[in-house]
Amino acid sequence: MENLYDKVSGDIKTAMLARNKVALEALRGIKKEFIEARTAKGGDGIMTDEVAIKILQKMIKQRKESAQIYSEQNRPELAQNELAEAEVIEQYLPIQMTDNELEASVTSIIEQVGAKGPQDMGKVMGVASKQLAGKTEGRLISEKVKELLSKQN
Repeated sequence: MENLYDKVSGDIKTAMLARNKVALEALRGIKKEFIEARTAKGGDGIMTDEVAIKILQKMIKQRKESAQIYSEQNRPELAQNELAEAEVIEQYLPIQMTDNELEASVTSIIEQVGAKGPQDMGKVMGVASKQLAGKTEGRLISEKVKELLSKQN
């Protein structure tokens, strides 16, 4: 299977030929982050797709936060650009879970760890974060765990 780094590198060429500025900027940003992760101190020069997915999620979150700030400052053109880049980056993530799939997974994890209520949130989040990494945002996992554990009482 082609890894994310190679896929992004190939897509940069495609975006250049298509003269797609937004995609090109987003893809160059991804490649820069990937290269930094591969050459980071203490690294072995290899980057797994799991690490790549975390990087992509962080980049999407940054773009969305920037877009929010630009919107608040009445700069819609900049906000639009950030959201467009976030959309390009999202294409490299695994398909995101639906709310129903997330609820089913979290319910299963709660049963698996034997959680009894909100006091067990840490136990559940530890397992859920590992199992659901890349499939949905951490914030959504946390909200769903909180919601389901509060119903346990």
